[in-house]
Amino acid sequence: MALPTYHPRIKICCISTPQELALAVAAGADALGLVARMPSGPGILPDDQVRRLAQLTPPAVGSFLLTSETDTTSIIAHQCRTGTSTLQIVDRLSTGSYQDLRTALPGIQLVQVIHVVDERAEEEAHRVAPHVNAILLDSGNPGLAVKELGGTGRTHNWAISRRIRDGLNMPVFLAGGLTPDNVQDALAAVRPFAVDVCSGIRTNGHLDPVKLRRFVQAVRTFEG
Repeated sequence: MALPTYHPRIKICCISTPQELALAVAAGADALGLVARMPSGPGILPDDQVRRLAQLTPPAVGSFLLTSETDTTSIIAHQCRTGTSTLQIVDRLSTGSYQDLRTALPGIQLVQVIHVVDERAEEEAHRVAPHVNAILLDSGNPGLAVKELGGTGRTHNWAISRRIRDGLNMPVFLAGGLTPDNVQDALAAVRPFAVDVCSGIRTNGHLDPVKLRRFVQAVRTFEG
């Protein structure tokens, strides 16, 4: 019997203007990432701009709030200010629980970022997975004096990501240093539910239509 066809989804992150949003949607993005206040990294927006972009996002496309808040009270307030369909929590929870988030925000999807610094990411992913809707594997480093919580433009050890993906019965997103030139290699190595790209399709900080089209085409034509 033939195996099911593999159709990885595409999340375009660091969307910063209505024009970029329209470009990403027209290119076939399944989800958009809207970056709020961060200690470092590109694409940071004030909350009112995140809310405006979330309102412009078509219903069939996910709107992800990238929040660096770590206590659940602040995370809940952040989502209420911005109105996205999904919470992408880019750091570890410091106080409260995922159940607090689910109770306060019914219907909002929870995605926890795991930064694949080393093999300890596997244990963290398995600990968090039962409490969220999806895991997103990225290349930041929360342990630095100035935390890196995304948008580094670096790849990480995809072998670790593959082990995480194989060990979890849930959607796993792959981020970190993806480009039109390496995304098919990433898909072959990890076979994630979705790929997530920011700097790899930008030129001088702006979403590049040519790179965007090449990235989407590479994902859509992947055979593996």
